[in-house]
Amino acid sequence: MEDTDPTSLKRACTDEETSHATKRPKLKDENGASSTGLAKGEGEECEDEGSEDELPEEEEEVEGDGETFADMMKHGLTELDVGILKFVSEHKGFSGILKERYSDFVVHEINKEGKTVQLNDLSVPVETEEPEEQLPEAQVLTEEQKKQLEELQLFKNKEGNVSIEVAEDTKERRTQVHRAVKNLFPGLETKTEEREGRKYIVAYHAAGKKALAAPRKHSWPKNRGSFCHFVLYKENKDTMDAINVLSKFLRLRPNVFSYMGTKDKRAITVQEIAVLKITAERILHLNKCLMNLKLGNFSYKKYPLKLGELRGNHFTVVLRNINGSEEQIQQAMTSLRDTGFINYYGMQRFGTTAVPTYQIGKAILQNNWTEVMDLILKPRPGAEKGYLVRCREEWAKSQDPEAALKKLPVKRCVEGQLLRGLSKYGMKNIIHAFGMIPRNNRLMYIHSYQSFVWNSMVSRRVEAFGFKAVEGDLVLKGGTAHVLTAEEAEKHSIHDVVMPLPGFDVIYPTHHVGKGYREMLTADNLDIDNMRHKIKDYSLAGAYRLILIRPRDVSWEVINYDDARVPLVHTDIEKLEGKPAPVYLTEGKYRALRMEFSLPPSTYATMAIREVLKMDTSIKNQTQLNTTWLN
Repeated sequence: MEDTDPTSLKRACTDEETSHATKRPKLKDENGASSTGLAKGEGEECEDEGSEDELPEEEEEVEGDGETFADMMKHGLTELDVGILKFVSEHKGFSGILKERYSDFVVHEINKEGKTVQLNDLSVPVETEEPEEQLPEAQVLTEEQKKQLEELQLFKNKEGNVSIEVAEDTKERRTQVHRAVKNLFPGLETKTEEREGRKYIVAYHAAGKKALAAPRKHSWPKNRGSFCHFVLYKENKDTMDAINVLSKFLRLRPNVFSYMGTKDKRAITVQEIAVLKITAERILHLNKCLMNLKLGNFSYKKYPLKLGELRGNHFTVVLRNINGSEEQIQQAMTSLRDTGFINYYGMQRFGTTAVPTYQIGKAILQNNWTEVMDLILKPRPGAEKGYLVRCREEWAKSQDPEAALKKLPVKRCVEGQLLRGLSKYGMKNIIHAFGMIPRNNRLMYIHSYQSFVWNSMVSRRVEAFGFKAVEGDLVLKGGTAHVLTAEEAEKHSIHDVVMPLPGFDVIYPTHHVGKGYREMLTADNLDIDNMRHKIKDYSLAGAYRLILIRPRDVSWEVINYDDARVPLVHTDIEKLEGKPAPVYLTEGKYRALRMEFSLPPSTYATMAIREVLKMDTSIKNQTQLNTTWLN
């Protein structure tokens, strides 16, 4: 819930796929060559990958009136603010830099069969049966025509076109040419023209709404699964951005793609994607013009993918410029492997600005809609894009949603959606106006509040009882929570113990920490016995979450290096292209800790790294350690 930086902040941590990532301010781009093999030369000539609402370039930088990013982030949250207080191990912490390069953080999805998803094949599936005899699309066009069409597709001049004379003037032949152009060169449209008695197929760039129109239906073999599954390898791009790019080039709606989880931007990530009735050939062709994306490992299946059905993620993480002794590193990593880490919700769950998302969630649960509106729209200190600052200032001055909306070049952000709702429904109908925000974003706020309560109560429970099961703790038996007796507690370990997220369908520990839930919600003017909201979407059923997570497949090594620009992870792309793995030095100016581990869904790699380093992972704390922050 992603960017090669020659400098970064000390112990800076990532946003994992489970998070609602907040984009960090972009100061400048000094990426190293970590996008190996992703057709950058061609990609630079591709059709613009941005959406219609892409930000103007001049708005990318944070406008801080001379303040440094570190100064602005003094208003941000710390771990203490969101209940993250305790550690498992008693080893002494040490310093390191996470994501000095985005290639220092690599995530491979683990699918529902337990297999780690990798990009290692760029071939298309062999069909067991040809649907009909026809001339292969690649043979319909001459090499010269394909060269011209490829140049047309990659050049940004969308007013150009390529004319293909159809010497054999039959409907069948014209259909073959139309189909070949559209399937081999996504993003191009065709039409038939007659000039001086001759027929031509004219190829040109699709534009505007037409680019998103559903493609014409072609025959689909009955023996072929309806969904093309493929592996998406991406660098420095979050999952939804990647899906939007693919949608634009294939002239599809984004909702025809399915996936098991969203992955962060500031990383190299590998995951499985499925799309309805699009051939592997069409998708494979995109590799010629995509930037920071690579597609492969194609197969046809009868089913799409579903959110949450993954087994987890495998992480390869490099912490550079570490200062820990061999003994400290050994103690830290052994503890992570054998005992694990506290399963806190990471900092990215709560936002990075002076207004935490859990405060908005609390106001929703309180039915305090004026407070919800104010928290989202009011001016706030800290790092924000200039247009958001101007929008908030206008709102504070005029309370006029239309005037504030005019300050936003991008209307799809949360603030823009709420202002559109207020313009449409009026200031007296904030509930309906708030409903203009996409459902997942609205639910994010109340889930953030649940996470805040869970973090706080787990810290209290660890403070009270340490890392052993005790009478009154909860464990799951067949999916149902069970309260441990003193005798049962002797037979269980801390790895069995769960704590509830507050809701109407959970029970609470019977020891005094259970009472802490009631005290905390009462202090927030909420009734723990009535977590059903008058708006069904905001009713909280609750859930159970393990206190400790023990990673699987844990390994580590200390690496010597001299140059921060040299990659220390062998990526799927480099392996696919036969490039050699990094050669580690026997001696070097700096040391790095390279670690690998696998985590189940809904757990935060940042919290595992926090346990190793023994450091606050908040941006506020990290920017005070190192005032250079590059996105």
